[in-house]
Amino acid sequence: MSLPEFKFVRPQSLSEAVAILQQHSPAADPLAPRRPPEERGGIEIIAGGTDLIPSMRQRLFEPEFVLDIRAIRELRGIREVPGGDLELGALTTLTEIERSAIIRQRYPVLAEAARTVASPVIRNMATIGGNICLDTRCVWYNQSLQWRKSCGFCIKKDGDLCHVAPGGQKCWAAFSADTPPALLCLEAEIEIAGPAGPRRLPLSELYTGEGDARMNLRRNEILARIILPRRTANWRGAYRKLRIRGSIDYPLAGVAVAIENNGHIQQANIAITGVNPAPVLVKRAGGLLAGKALSESLAAEAADLAARTAKPLTTSALTPEYRREIVRVFTRRALMEAGG
Repeated sequence: MSLPEFKFVRPQSLSEAVAILQQHSPAADPLAPRRPPEERGGIEIIAGGTDLIPSMRQRLFEPEFVLDIRAIRELRGIREVPGGDLELGALTTLTEIERSAIIRQRYPVLAEAARTVASPVIRNMATIGGNICLDTRCVWYNQSLQWRKSCGFCIKKDGDLCHVAPGGQKCWAAFSADTPPALLCLEAEIEIAGPAGPRRLPLSELYTGEGDARMNLRRNEILARIILPRRTANWRGAYRKLRIRGSIDYPLAGVAVAIENNGHIQQANIAITGVNPAPVLVKRAGGLLAGKALSESLAAEAADLAARTAKPLTTSALTPEYRREIVRVFTRRALMEAGG
């Protein structure tokens, strides 16, 4: 499948990139949250391109302009900032994160999650910012134009019907990236660049929980940095992922765990991916685990919470029941591994 025609723009600085986005945002409401691509002013951002290019070939994205941000040096690199936090540029590749000594030592769950993404060739190109902003996926959406047209399209792209939950008004396409649940467990924050200057917010506030309009990212904004806080450094962690093939595939269910453990669990977070329209923290898991010694029975209780949080529908080749049970199994295993 060939790419649609587009105009290629390559800014040299973050401010120039934001100005270009502002220029091509709809004049009526340039600060509105980003909607599906056909409503986003005809411009798409490309970093590694590992997800955007295949989607453009499928005509899921047909922008008039493609904004290439790879030349913006200020968006690259891993550095420690005053106070002990660790800052990751949005263009930092997954290979760099996987191999970073400081991340492997201080934030091992993130290094482990990055290592599971696709294949080494893709990780060399794919960026942490792109993984955070990954498009949601569904068996009714990630198809060719001809296939989707034959099915009458769907809510996420060109239609008004949800094939996953017929009669519903919500898009249930699943968020299927590996690093965001690890980042949620580490209580990461993000910095977003826009015309009014940078704004900083917890990563958990980026996602809407909708399959189509998935992010609280305005049309003229760019994800610039990810901040890993000092307070979660050296937490032990583990990541478990279900996929049909041992490489390439997106997670059909994924579980990240991070705990501060000193004989007894001081603090703990569990997050899941691949089974909801957004990556989500498992509520009450931290309160359940804190102050207790980890055991099989305690891990099983936390696993039940994770399984109840998972809302898989028929967005992939595997049944929702199987994916929910895998969340339960993976949560228990990840907790026992992280707890030593």
